Amino acid sequence: MKDIVLAGGCFWGVEAYFKRIPGVVETQVGYANGTLENPSYEDVCTSTTGHAEVIYITYDEKQLSLEHLLEEYWGIIDPTLQDQQGPDIGPQYRTGIFYTHEEDLSTILQSKEKEQTKYQKPIVTEVEPLDVFYTAEEYHQDYLDKNPDGYCHIDLSKFNRG
Repeated sequence: MKDIVLAGGCFWGVEAYFKRIPGVVETQVGYANGTLENPSYEDVCTSTTGHAEVIYITYDEKQLSLEHLLEEYWGIIDPTLQDQQGPDIGPQYRTGIFYTHEEDLSTILQSKEKEQTKYQKPIVTEVEPLDVFYTAEEYHQDYLDKNPDGYCHIDLSKFNRG
């Protein structure tokens, strides 16, 4: 099993999306790479903690390659927007790839370079080692499973096709 942490705006939709991808074994939403220890959602929403809303993904690398996982990620974000995805605005909604394995960095950077060829504007998605991760409150975990009509800025319809 491998893991990676991705920031792509509001974590509810990002989690709902990645949970549906074969090879993803577990997801957990939380806050990463900020300065406040054990932040709450309310703390992170002040835009003063430095944390991004993220999804911690554990995946089976025999079933799902990091390259494919990153292709899926690039497909649901606009990597040229600074501190915004969909209608959500603020530094907690920035995009980022926070890696936990140093050997993944070259794959991540190659993927980012390939993605850049699709855009005129520069990609602003952060690529950094995971510094800290704090699990979000329980009501945020699997939010769209618990609230099927809840807010989601990501199009999940590709998973509804038979």
